[in-house]
Amino acid sequence: MDKSEKLKLKKILLQMREGIIAKVKNIENENLHRLQKDVSGDLSGYGMHMADVASDNFERELLLGLAANERELLYNIDNALKRLKERDFGKCEACGKLIGIKRLSAVPYAVMCVACQEFAEKNKGRS
Repeated sequence: MDKSEKLKLKKILLQMREGIIAKVKNIENENLHRLQKDVSGDLSGYGMHMADVASDNFERELLLGLAANERELLYNIDNALKRLKERDFGKCEACGKLIGIKRLSAVPYAVMCVACQEFAEKNKGRS
């Protein structure tokens, strides 16, 4: 992989990182606003039907789960940026071979080549 390809992938990773940080902040702010409303004693929501309360709780849990997924993706992106800096980027962690540019263009934070990733996914439940 040449220097221009690495710079292009770094730019993509940084853009992805910014977008994810914005999403996580939005999700956290939305949930924090709801929690502050509950703590402040705004009881307007407590006249709701139990199903509505359950629906709100489900939505809150779903948003928190999404934020956790986004944080994991952010962690993977940060690791890819670190590998770029350390010149270890683009090498499969499983077999040591170079990860193809097509794969890295699709998933710039990938740590395994397609073959090793497929093998890992097939054998994930077998331990």
